[in-house]
Parts: sequence; C-alpha cells; structure tokens
Amino acid sequence: MLPKVRAPESRRMIELEVLRNTKLTPSFSTITLGGADLEHLTPMGFDQAVRLFFPREGQDGLRMPGFDNEAWMAELLVLPKSRRPWVRNFTIRRTRPELGEVDIEFALHGDSPASAWARHARAGDPAGIFDMGMSYLPPAHAEWQLLAGDESAVPAILAILEHAPASLVAEVFLEVCGAADFRTDLTVPEGVLVHWLARDSADTLPGRPVLEAVKEMSPRPGRFYTWVAGEAGFATGLRRHLVRERGVPKSDIGFFGYWRHGRSSPG
Repeated sequence: MLPKVRAPESRRMIELEVLRNTKLTPSFSTITLGGADLEHLTPMGFDQAVRLFFPREGQDGLRMPGFDNEAWMAELLVLPKSRRPWVRNFTIRRTRPELGEVDIEFALHGDSPASAWARHARAGDPAGIFDMGMSYLPPAHAEWQLLAGDESAVPAILAILEHAPASLVAEVFLEVCGAADFRTDLTVPEGVLVHWLARDSADTLPGRPVLEAVKEMSPRPGRFYTWVAGEAGFATGLRRHLVRERGVPKSDIGFFGYWRHGRSSPG
C-alpha cells in the first residue's frame, strides 16, 4: 500500500502576516503571506499542505501553539475560544523563498470561518502555518494519471500540475461552482488534458459532476495512478467506482476527504 503522506524532515510553527489579498475568480482568492519565520519552511512542491492558523472574529491577535509536534492540537483544544485561533488545512499554491512569500489559494465556501477570513484579510493581519507534508505520491509504474477534485482541491491539483515534469500524461477533472471560475490561462505538459466542470445548480451535490464524468471517461491504455480529493463522500465514491467497476488496485489510488457536505469542521 502506498504511504498516504510524505512528512517534512523537520518543521516548526511559523508566524506570518498577510501581505496581499488577490481575487482570482468569483469563488477563489489568493492570500499571500510573508515574514522572517518563512525561512523555516522547506518547499516540497506538488500538494504540500499546511495547517493554517488565523484569528477568530473579535480577537485582537493570533495565539499560535507552542509545540512543534503533534502535541500542538491538545494544547490548542484546552484554550478557551476567546483565545483559541481557527485552524484549517490548506495547500501551498506557490512559494517564493527569494521574496519571503507563500501563496495560499482559497475556495470561498459560503460563510465558513476560513472563507469569511479570506474575504476580509488585509495586509498586516496575522496568520501562521505548520507544515503537514504532501500526499501526491505517484508510483513509478504508473503510465498515466487521473487527477480529480471539487473546488476545494483545485489549488492542490493546479500546484501538482505546475510542478509536474514535462513527461506527465494525465486526465484532469476540476469541478467549480460556475464557468466564471474556469482558468483558461493554464500551462500544462503536452500530455495533460484538463476538463473544467461547472456545478452551477445549488441542488447538485459537490463532486457529482466529476464523478459522473470519470464514469463516462474512456481510460487511456496502461496502468494509472489516481489522486482524488475534495468532499469526503465524492472522494470515497470515486475510489469505490475505480476499484469495483474498473478493477484498479487500491494501492494505485490516493483519496482524501477535505470536507463533508453539510457538516462544519471542528475547532
């Protein structure tokens, strides 16, 4: 079985501040963070994820955990909410070590704490990150790849494509809220075909358009690696389809439930 995550060799809590807030499309924004602590982040590329810490509404600053290991979570949970920051998982979209900058791209979901913060974040606002490593780990035997996700996974998949070798062969399915969120300026390897899918209707379950598109897909020849992420039911459903209907070995599928439809994240 493939390892699920490649952890960083070393890591520490990194305190930063907002440098810029850039609107990309109606449903996506990029928050650029910077600060002297960024020298402690080792860029891994691809879908390198971090825990992002940001203040709750009404807090006048950011209290970061003191532990640089998994004990940070227990430390955080004993804090009263008046001092406890919000913490969510996000993918690093880009790093610019020479400028001391890192970009975190947000899919703006309703009034969730992260979306509300991203909409209103301004230069000088505090934030922090803690490196979680990467989960995109294609095996050497894969002749091509299937990358699929809803809007919450779009930043990770775009980062994967940006770091991909020119030899990558892949079918990519990206679901967003509407056609206005399509990115038409992507530069991808010649062997990569990107399919943008618009959900449009609020009655359509997240991930359903991608799942249906993959079911109708005529696969390329050869053994392939799948990386799928997004709403938990969608990611599990796509994996189930590949295993049961297409006979794909479970070890050739990386699947990750970033969120659950109708349920808020704890914290």
